[in-house]
Amino acid sequence: MEKESQTTYLTVTALTQYIKRKFDVDPYMQKVWVVGEISNFRYRPNGHQYFSLKDENARIRAMVFSSTFNKIPFEVKDGMKVLVTGRISLYERNGDYQIYVDGIEPDGVGALYQALEQLKEAFAKQGLFDKLQRKIPLYPKKIAVITSPSGSVIQDIITTIKRRYPIVGITVFPTKVQGKEAVDEIVQAFNLFDDVADEYDTLILARGGGSIEDLWCFNDKEVAQAILNCKVPVISSIGHETDTTIADLVADVRAATPTAAAELAVPMLIDVVSKVNQQHDRLFYAINQIIKQMKKQVERFSESYVLSQPERLYQAYSQRLDIAQSQLIHLTQQLLNRKDQQLLFYNQRLNLVHPSKKLLDSKKVVNQLDVQLMRAINQNILWFQRQLSEQINLLDAYSPLKIMARGYSVVEQDQMVVKSIKQLSLDRPINISLVDGKLEAEILSVTELKKEKGPKDE
Repeated sequence: MEKESQTTYLTVTALTQYIKRKFDVDPYMQKVWVVGEISNFRYRPNGHQYFSLKDENARIRAMVFSSTFNKIPFEVKDGMKVLVTGRISLYERNGDYQIYVDGIEPDGVGALYQALEQLKEAFAKQGLFDKLQRKIPLYPKKIAVITSPSGSVIQDIITTIKRRYPIVGITVFPTKVQGKEAVDEIVQAFNLFDDVADEYDTLILARGGGSIEDLWCFNDKEVAQAILNCKVPVISSIGHETDTTIADLVADVRAATPTAAAELAVPMLIDVVSKVNQQHDRLFYAINQIIKQMKKQVERFSESYVLSQPERLYQAYSQRLDIAQSQLIHLTQQLLNRKDQQLLFYNQRLNLVHPSKKLLDSKKVVNQLDVQLMRAINQNILWFQRQLSEQINLLDAYSPLKIMARGYSVVEQDQMVVKSIKQLSLDRPINISLVDGKLEAEILSVTELKKEKGPKDE
């Protein structure tokens, strides 16, 4: 009996690598076009992006490398329906197949249009469209134009301005108006203009028509910020009337065409001259009317009594002057009388407070105080003398000499006063002080007195 052939088992890694190779070599998997709805998208700054594409019945993982994602001109959002191109392969670590995205655009709307709408929404939230529109000066002296130096646009603007208002000056700040480099050049042109903006009244930003791709540089935020920071009013003429860019929305005035921008920037000189003539006629008529009115006033004044009888003009004032003079004399006399009374009153008060009188009063007070002081000193001396006599008598009464004169003496041994026999030493002499002298003695014997027992000792 033949042995059964030995079965070969594949490792998970080997099986996964085999399936991945099937995907990688299949030509139909190298370039696929998929339509679906974005799901589970979470934006990862500075990294690759991961999400899912789904429809009603299925779901597939999707991955976009950061270099590819940074080139997408619109904001990818969860729930957006998109058209995706890429290749299908297998991610070996978890065995999931996924699409590696090479390109992505919104389904039903072009990517640039979608990006433009998102830019408008973002700029609106930032308040870039809320700037108050400045008025275009009616009679400019100098106009700046930022556009391409070649082509029909600049020629149309110059021709229109010279035809309508030839006395205005025109300066062209050349720049590219299409392509990747156009943004930097347009911003640089605005920076150059800002250095001399005080010399100009209006700025025109213009280019001819084109596709949305051609006009895309005018949707850049730096260009919009340069327009907002411009020191003079800006007229924007980008594309045709149906083409609206961010630059058109932030400019002070939007013109449908470059020619229309030139017409908005300057008036018709013939209209200005006609208006000046009309104002001249109105001014001449108004001045004539004023002169006629002034003549009538002069005639009316010449017939008045002020000019025919000028003395009447000051008669009333002369009478008022007489009355005022009489009142002044009367009031002056009253004032002098009051001042005399006040002077008399102050003289009387001054006599009362004259220094000689005050000095005499002060001397009397000093004499009285001197008498009182001497009386008080004598009384104090007598009081202290009595106190001293009492203290001397008291000191004499308590003097030890008086006590000794009554038969008492002081016993000392070794220069110490003996108060008790217990302090005595029999082998040393004692000193006895009497009222009239001292003597030295020896101790022959000591007898201790017995105390009588009282009730407490029993």
